[in-house]
Amino acid sequence: MPHWTNETLEFDRRRPMALIRRGQSGPRVIALHGWLDNALSFQPMFGHLDGLQLACLDFPGHGDSPPRADAARYHFDDYVFDVLAAADALGWERFHLLGHSLGGAVASVLAAGCPERVESLSVIEGLGPLTAPPDKTAEGWRKAIHASRDRPRRVHADRAAAIDARTRNSDLPRAAAELLAERGLERVEGGWQWRHDLRLTWPSTQRYTEPQVLDLLGHIQAPAMCVLASPRSRVVPGGLIERRVAAVAGLKLHEVSGGHHLHMQAPEKVARLVKKHIREHIHAEQA
Repeated sequence: MPHWTNETLEFDRRRPMALIRRGQSGPRVIALHGWLDNALSFQPMFGHLDGLQLACLDFPGHGDSPPRADAARYHFDDYVFDVLAAADALGWERFHLLGHSLGGAVASVLAAGCPERVESLSVIEGLGPLTAPPDKTAEGWRKAIHASRDRPRRVHADRAAAIDARTRNSDLPRAAAELLAERGLERVEGGWQWRHDLRLTWPSTQRYTEPQVLDLLGHIQAPAMCVLASPRSRVVPGGLIERRVAAVAGLKLHEVSGGHHLHMQAPEKVARLVKKHIREHIHAEQA
């Protein structure tokens, strides 16, 4: 029997969503990957997450999930509704959330907005969405309008060159990039290309303000845990993350050596923290 299965969720009013399923019994966990990553982001943790039912989603436009409709943009809020639709399709009324980076931001907002369905929250290098001050609104719109246009998709001469491009100017280890490439690269005429929807790289027209995010985080009711890289990665600015951590009542903060993709670099340590967090919640509920 394979360690996991590739599946597709079908919906009435939205495009299908791909996912990886692992485990047939135990607590139900929906895992959400980071921006431009895919469900295989969590594969290094699989062997250390026995006893859990994992549903690792490919967000729309990522991995094996089809892109959004031609006229659509990738607004952050829509990911929250994608996850709820996936949970409904799975038949999971309540579930635990595990998210990395963008996935952690989505999981944070979902936990705040729909507390009756979220049993626990575990985030890795991501607590709440990106923000911008109110006086940068017009600037953000101008940047988005200027950059939101089709452009030729880059074709790399070979698979190795495509993986090199993914790791350039990043702390993503090559081994992690090679794993993500299994679900994110495709062979085309003239070489290889990453097949994520290029609209994912368009600047957002909308950002929350930091007070809005702190309000959301303050309304998370599920037991919450955040794992950060040590030393801090450039994706998680100092000062800001401390304020966000303090906004979540009872949040447990851990630091693990590694970079932004520390769950792929130190999977056993991160998985152990996730399992412990879920078990503690279950024991508290039973007590």
